[in-house]
Amino acid sequence: MNAPHSLLEELTWRGLVHQHTDGLADALKSGGVSAYAGFDPTGPSLHVGHLVPVMGLALLQRAGHRPIALVGGGTGMIGDPSGKATERQLSAPDVVARNSRALEEQLRLFLDFTGPTAARMRDNAAWLTRLGAVDFMRDVGKHFTVNYMLAKESVQSRIEGGISFTEFSYMLLQAYDFLELHRREGVTLQIGGSDQWGNITAGLELIRRVEGTSAHGLTMPLVTTSSGSKFGKTESGAVWLDPLMTTPYKFYQFWINVDDRDVGRYLRYFTLLPRSRVEELDATVAAAPEKREAQQTLARDVTSRVHGDEAASVAEQVSRVLFGKADLASLTEPVLRALSEEVPFTTAPTAPTIADALVNLKLVASKSAARRLIEQGGVYVNGERANASTDLSSATPLAGVYHLLRKGAKDYGLIRIAS
Repeated sequence: MNAPHSLLEELTWRGLVHQHTDGLADALKSGGVSAYAGFDPTGPSLHVGHLVPVMGLALLQRAGHRPIALVGGGTGMIGDPSGKATERQLSAPDVVARNSRALEEQLRLFLDFTGPTAARMRDNAAWLTRLGAVDFMRDVGKHFTVNYMLAKESVQSRIEGGISFTEFSYMLLQAYDFLELHRREGVTLQIGGSDQWGNITAGLELIRRVEGTSAHGLTMPLVTTSSGSKFGKTESGAVWLDPLMTTPYKFYQFWINVDDRDVGRYLRYFTLLPRSRVEELDATVAAAPEKREAQQTLARDVTSRVHGDEAASVAEQVSRVLFGKADLASLTEPVLRALSEEVPFTTAPTAPTIADALVNLKLVASKSAARRLIEQGGVYVNGERANASTDLSSATPLAGVYHLLRKGAKDYGLIRIAS
């Protein structure tokens, strides 16, 4: 890391430290540490709520340590009770395997798999699915009392409503993961969200008892918004990294819409921007919040990392269109194609009348309503106000084949002429 700060100081400045074991700072200073974070494939994609531990691994790597991303192909068939009020729905093995492959590809966006600190990807199905029940009880279960397990917050929170033996045993499986990675990869640090402290410390205890050595744990805060709502949720649901589940535009827009009270924290959490740049952006939020420079920087940085520079540029241009700040004549086909996923869209073999286009796009209920709206000056075609004599067939199309219709200030529709 270029900044003259220790890694733990850097993580603390970024707000990424919730709690950690004693001696972690010295362990990080003494040389390269192998550290891991686990990601259970309970869905086909990571969402933005997963990004805190992912960025933790990225920062560790930049500081000269080796990150290991563990995909829970084995534990994903059980389900972590941490932070859950009810029992998880168990997934079929083929679904877990498919989800695991998808998560692996997404984790590669954040970690460098080359060089002296090359990241490694591991799947705990490699050892958990081969582990016999009797061997597990003899070699792992004997090191933990029921009282020890009952004292963990993830179990305590579920006692009243009931918890299955399957989920009750989850912490032992995660502890065994830590032990296996300690043996196979020399891992001496596990990181995770603050709800993972009980699982992490169980792993530390197992390593101490079985191997007679010490290891470390670091937890990071669970992200919330200043308004108290759950981070990473929108009206349409979770914000996913998979572009088929959350389009790059919606992903970009999620970050653009971050509250001024949160953007400084999120720049620290979710980007690798240096301290000087983040503090400079903090100052712009205080001095000129209407410019939203911090939000634009955040959105561009995270979207580029997840979807690539080109997709981030397209998303930014789509955003400018929908907020009335774009030069429509300069829009390219990729931008208009992306826009077609965000607004009502239709195709036509030949240019329809504007009234027909408005009806086909469901921007109005009828042709008569469309004609009234046009007469009132409430319709725009490619940025120009339409009137009764405006004809799509004579209008200059965008990128050769598209027409962008706008009703009022914010309601857009896009039509592509197929001929």
